[in-house]
Formats: sequence, C-alpha cells, structure tokens
Amino acid sequence: MLAPPSEPPVAMPWSPGYGRRAPLTYAAGDPRKQQASIVPAMPFESVRDYVAALERRGRLLRLPAMDQDRYEASAFAYRLIERFGIEQAPAFLIERLKIGGRWRDGPVVANAYGRWPDEALLFGVDQVTDDPQQMYRAVLAELESRLDAAGNWRRIAPVAVADPRAAPCKEVVLTGDQVDLESFAWLQNNPADGGRYVNMGSVFIQDPELGRNVGTYRCQVKGPRRMGVNPEPGQHGWRILMGMKARGDRSAKVAVAVAPDPMTFCASSTKMAGYLEDELEFAGGLRGQPLPVVKCETSDIMVPASSEFVIEGEVSLTEFEEEGPFGEMYGYLGPKKAENFVMQISAITHRRQPWVLNSFTGLTCDLPRAPQVAASFFQYRKLIPSLTGLNSPRGATGVIVISIDKKFPGEGIAAGQCLAANAALHKVVIVVDKDLDILDPSQVLHALGARWQPTASLLIPRTQMMMPDPSRPVRGLSSKIVIDATRQWPGEGGPKSWAPLNRDLLLQGAPGAFDLVDSRWAEYLQGWKP
Repeated sequence: MLAPPSEPPVAMPWSPGYGRRAPLTYAAGDPRKQQASIVPAMPFESVRDYVAALERRGRLLRLPAMDQDRYEASAFAYRLIERFGIEQAPAFLIERLKIGGRWRDGPVVANAYGRWPDEALLFGVDQVTDDPQQMYRAVLAELESRLDAAGNWRRIAPVAVADPRAAPCKEVVLTGDQVDLESFAWLQNNPADGGRYVNMGSVFIQDPELGRNVGTYRCQVKGPRRMGVNPEPGQHGWRILMGMKARGDRSAKVAVAVAPDPMTFCASSTKMAGYLEDELEFAGGLRGQPLPVVKCETSDIMVPASSEFVIEGEVSLTEFEEEGPFGEMYGYLGPKKAENFVMQISAITHRRQPWVLNSFTGLTCDLPRAPQVAASFFQYRKLIPSLTGLNSPRGATGVIVISIDKKFPGEGIAAGQCLAANAALHKVVIVVDKDLDILDPSQVLHALGARWQPTASLLIPRTQMMMPDPSRPVRGLSSKIVIDATRQWPGEGGPKSWAPLNRDLLLQGAPGAFDLVDSRWAEYLQGWKP
C-alpha cells in the first residue's frame, strides 16, 4: 500500500493577487496590435482572478438576472453558442438567478475555459492574440516547459497556509443545522435532469492506506445536507471507494472544492495523474510553485485555500441511492442510475458572496483543455516521432484529429492505430498531413474531400470504450475507425503525383502579397463593424 498523503510541511502566508507583465508593443498598422493583451503572471490564485483577466480581454459577458425556473440560462447558453460559434462565444456571468421560486445571489459563471487564446491567458503565454493556431502552438510550448527531464509532468507538493482562518474558503463556516446546500445557486440544466447539480467541483477522496484522489465528478443536490457523488466505474475515485468498501469500511471522508483555483481544476478534470498519484502535486507543477491548502473543518482532508466553496462530509459505502438522469457530455440524456454513492454533509465553508461555476454539459466550454491535449500530445509523440499536432474538435466527442510529417507509406494508418488503442475516448481517428491546420474544421473536411479515399481506412469492429457514447450497443465496447487522410503515396495506392495547392502557388509566385495585405489590414477594416 502507498503511504497516506503527508500533511503539507511548510506554512506560508496567504497572499492573493498576481503580477503584471510589461505591455506588448507592435509597429503601427500591425493587425496584432488590437488582438494582443497584457498577460497576468502565472499563476492565477483563484477563479476570480482568471475571470477578471478574461473580462479585461473582452471575453466575459455580464448578465444581471435570469429565471432558471423557466430555464432561461440554459436556453441562453444554447443561443450563445449557436450565434457566436463554440470557439468565439465568450464566458458569461449571471449575477442572480430565480431557482425554485426564489431569487438567489450568484454569480454563476459558465463557458470560461477551453479556447486556445483563453488557455494562453490561463497558462501565462507572454503574447496572447486571437489567433487560435498561434496560441495552440504557444500553449503546447509553454506546457512543455512544465515537464521534467524524463518528459513527465513536474510535481510540487502543496503547502499549508500559516493562518487557516485567513484562507478565502474559510470566510464563512457553516456546521450542523446551519448547513443548507439547497440555499445556493446550483442549477438544474434541463427539465429532464434528475435535479440540481454541483457539476464543476473537485472531489477529494482520501484514504489512510491508498492515498488521495482529486477528480471532477458530478454531484446531485438531494437535500439540505445530502448530495450524490458520481465517480464512474473505473475512474480513480470509484476504485478507491470500492477498495475501501472491499476492505470493510462503512464510509469514506470526502470533500468537494467548488470553483477551486484553475490549476487544481486542471488537475482534477484531466488525466494528468495516474491511479494513486496526487493531483495536488500536479497542480503545483502547473503553477510552478506550491499550491496553498488548508485543512477541512470535520476531517484531515487538505483543500485549496482559494476555493469558492468546500462541502465536507462522508460517503456511505453500505447504502446507495438513485441518481440522475443527467444530460451527458455527448449532448444526450444519460440514464438514471439505480444505485450510486450518496454523501451526508457535515459542513460547508465558503467565501463571502461565493461564486458558482456551472457546466451546461455537452454544450459550453467548462474544462481547461490544454493539459489534456498537451499530455496526449507529449505521450503520443514518444510513439509517433512524426506527430506535429493533435486536436479533439468541439462538438465531436470521440473524434480526434492528428497531423504528421509523413515520411513513408503506411505511416498514417500506423499513427492512427496508436490513438485508437486508447480505451477512454478515441472512436474516430483522422490523420492528416502537417501542412493543414487541424484546428480548422474546413481544412480537415478538405482533407477528407480531396486527399482521402475510403479504402485508406482501418475498421476495428469491437474494442474497449469507456466513455458514455449513446451509440454504443454494449456498455464499455465500441467499434472504431482510423481514417488516413494524408496524401496517399503510389505505394499506398495513391496517384503518381499530387497537384499543388493554389495557395502554395500564390506564395511562390507572389511572395510579398500576404505581407502587403497584413501591413494594410487596419486600413482595410477602418470604419467596418462586424
């Protein structure tokens, strides 16, 4: 057995806020001048700091009030994505919501993570622009600096704050009959959902023998002092709880940090850490400095000091309850579960006027995507030396696109098989040449239309698939396909030669044309309002 997580050995004062870097400078007329922003120094100590930085870049929409009894916030989220597109829609903050016939103070924040310029802001890229491809490359380079010499994520152990009562998450402490989970602005996203949910929390499960797990699992509000906890079978939290149950334990101490600092949420909502590895050490590695933590009121669990809420209690390992249904990440309603974990709440601590983060699951961008993409890219690059890019397109869960610098026949299918072997997610693997922008759906579709023949595919009839894909006839199993949309060489059945791209011919024949347009871009757009 592993040793239990140790108490953070170093006490540190609480010091909120972050630094500022010097403003960027561009030549007169350079179109990037309007796109670039001043970037806060890493790390953001709280989700409030990060949202404030989004607002300075014009990436936050404030809304005074919405009637969620009429599902106004849910309908707004759909319309926002439909009108602006998933990669351009801003984060939004709702000050007050009507829930259960009562107006409740928020704010509630949604759609705050996941676009590459926003990820660049989050991870401290020096020059943030609105160019997704440029920011994708910059974020990958920035995160590569957080790897150790062996190519693994750097880890830094958390540290306890010197004065626990000075921690923001301890500004208000509720215990016993003071606890009322239902009084806060948790949302029911859809009339078909089983109820209101805490769906963007980091769930801390700590066992003296097995260690600590921090995972993002949905939690259904079941009463003033009860809520469901839903780690899926096979996930790390589920394995720890079931291990404790098999050992004979009747309950497990659990804490849910709602809206913790962004790096903790990165670590809890991705697969950076392996089973029984400590996600808080990975959060410290992403921060580049130790994560400030504080002990819970009713257990020894250490939680991020800047969390908006900490919900403490015990999960029963002997009694289970119905949970759901719930609108899943694929955009379809998931089934009701006959038996699921339930938590008896013993305390809630929170910041004054606490913020709620809500995921309109399957629609809005609510998880920092960069660590997961970077982790996959760095992992697969060891297996595929020619790998140049990796992207999971928005709205196409289970589909992944990679680009390679193709050197020999058969390399596209071989590269795609490495990703298809991932049991977690990849159902459709599309492989394209390195000259295409894998973040641009039109260029991926171009490859399918102009470079791919259906014979350049590999169909895998049945293999392991963990994600809740509603098209699967059997839970845990799926068929998969690898699509080699690289230019096929003659040895692969392709044409003897490929016609050049028109754009490449323009670059070759008129090498100064794009520089001319770039230098006059502000002049072209003068007086135009989109």
